[in-house]
Amino acid sequence: MPRLITAFSNPIVKQVGKLREKKHRRREGLFIAEGLRILTEARQQGYIPEILFFSADVSHPLLDELVAETEAAGGDVIETNADILHKLSGKDNPQTLLGVYPAFDTSLDRIDRSQAPLWIVAQALRDPGNLGTILRTGDAVGAGGLILVDDCVDPFSVEAVRASMGALFTQRIATCAWDAFLGWLRAGDGSLIGTSLDATQDYQQPRYTAPAFVLVGNEAQGLPAAYEAECDILVKIPMLGKADSLNAAVATAVMAYEVINQWRR
Repeated sequence: MPRLITAFSNPIVKQVGKLREKKHRRREGLFIAEGLRILTEARQQGYIPEILFFSADVSHPLLDELVAETEAAGGDVIETNADILHKLSGKDNPQTLLGVYPAFDTSLDRIDRSQAPLWIVAQALRDPGNLGTILRTGDAVGAGGLILVDDCVDPFSVEAVRASMGALFTQRIATCAWDAFLGWLRAGDGSLIGTSLDATQDYQQPRYTAPAFVLVGNEAQGLPAAYEAECDILVKIPMLGKADSLNAAVATAVMAYEVINQWRR
């Protein structure tokens, strides 16, 4: 049966509240996901929270199923109030449901490139909203996952998980240094596709083959020149107005859909 916790001084509330900070997520090996939609997506992918907080104000059959499966798996189910949920999530209008999950193994060797024709690679991505949106794009186009290269924002931050709208649980995620990624990529099949304002090819000109790895650079600097030089295909997305470039997540979506639309045709 769920237990009631409404005190800020409760040790579990204090522990989970600290998971908004990266150092505590890494130390505990846990992260927070919020909302019925995201937690239901996680459940459908086989992920059950270790700790489930819910508000007494919410009533839904999917919540009942989450509670039952969390308890069956030995998890801790806690009924609480909006004030506690606000403290845990950091939002003024928090979701009425919050789950705590074990962080995934993000080793590059867990990626099986044969599992999908398309993969997304992000280098030095800094914005959690962009990371979450790229995960959603990957899910939408049927990509296998997201490989984060160099010093990227934490994919398990509250903001990135929130922006992914559940795609964090449908996409494989790996983190590694550039040299490690390049060595892994060249050890098997796959073409590396980068975008650059200095490229001479339009993004619709090449014929893309699977497995394809779409590479996006840092929001401010783009891809380093040395990384562009390693790309098998380097293309540019035409900018017909005053802006000099697209948002990183938008550019990723444009490229990903061009690749799969070629295959669909």
